[in-house]
Amino acid sequence: MTLRLAAGAAAPTGASLSQSRSAALLLIFWFGLGAGSGVGAQERPAATARPVTAAAVEIRPMPMSLAAVGTVEPIESVSIRAQVGGVVTRVAFEPGRAVKAGQVLFQIDPRPLQATLAAARAQLARDQAQAAHAQVQAERYERLVAKDYVTREQFDAARTQAEVLKAAVLASEAAVEQARLQLAYATVTAPIAGQAGAVLVKLGNVVRANDAVLVVINQLEPIWVTFAVPGADLPQVRHYGAEHPLVVRCRPTRDAQARTLQGSLVFVDNAVAPGTGTVLLKAEFGNAGGELWPGQFVDVELELTTEAQALTLPAVAVVAGQDGPFVYVIDEAGKAQRRSVRVARTVNGVAVMADGVAAGERVVTDGQMWLVPGAAVTVKADRGTGAGDGR
Repeated sequence: MTLRLAAGAAAPTGASLSQSRSAALLLIFWFGLGAGSGVGAQERPAATARPVTAAAVEIRPMPMSLAAVGTVEPIESVSIRAQVGGVVTRVAFEPGRAVKAGQVLFQIDPRPLQATLAAARAQLARDQAQAAHAQVQAERYERLVAKDYVTREQFDAARTQAEVLKAAVLASEAAVEQARLQLAYATVTAPIAGQAGAVLVKLGNVVRANDAVLVVINQLEPIWVTFAVPGADLPQVRHYGAEHPLVVRCRPTRDAQARTLQGSLVFVDNAVAPGTGTVLLKAEFGNAGGELWPGQFVDVELELTTEAQALTLPAVAVVAGQDGPFVYVIDEAGKAQRRSVRVARTVNGVAVMADGVAAGERVVTDGQMWLVPGAAVTVKADRGTGAGDGR
């Protein structure tokens, strides 16, 4: 190809000539690729198939459940207080350890109470002696009044005195019992079996009756998990709860490695909270291993029933899009087709589908981010529905 200058044009400078030669070489290279090589766009190699992981859509039994966040709560929690005043002379348990019902926890100095009991017993003995003497006098006056040796008024006075002293004996017996009870209160025992907390009153301190808390004991076996569900779900809870005992499962929040525990629903509150629109429920767990601790947060799953013919696929196959969730279905030609779906619920990494897929179809479970509708794929591994990990 020859480049000519137009008539009357100025002679090119060195820089202009260099630019003209570069443009000419570019045109030669372009036309050489397009026409000289003879390779059209339709003859270029197709894009490489994307490697993906896939799983089949299956029909299988799946539980129908409600999820919530619950709080562990002891069935019994007792704040131990002294019932008599005095000096704490003994702490008979280890803080933070399990205690048995009736186990001695504290000893309060019993000597003042022992002296009070001794005085009450002495008063009782005196009243009993006086009552016995008054009774003899009343019987004597009864015989004498029959013979008119004493007046009726004297007999009535003697009988009244005998009755007064009998009442005094009863009062003294009650005082003795009260003193004995106060002495027993000097030995503080555990009313329930459970886990003892920190000692709140140290050895040597003076305590007053019904004043400071000495220690708190929480029952751990069995234990409650308290949680709330929306009031709209209450009819289902009552319906299935009338048919069979409802199973409740829980696991400590944010601890995927923890063991899932199973209990049973034991309490449904009698009203929906007006502020939150939820209803309070409680489940009882055996907690023999002590995995649940009062105040702990747990993830709760209340199983209502089991759906026998549920359409399932791994939850990782479902992608959240701007128009709603979707999956990539692999067609017979080995291409990924985008399909909008509706998810009914997700249980342990398995999505139960309400619409959008059919049993037997294969969906992409890994590699969706590299796909576009109609992209060719090659399946490098198949995974079952149960392999969903809930990511």
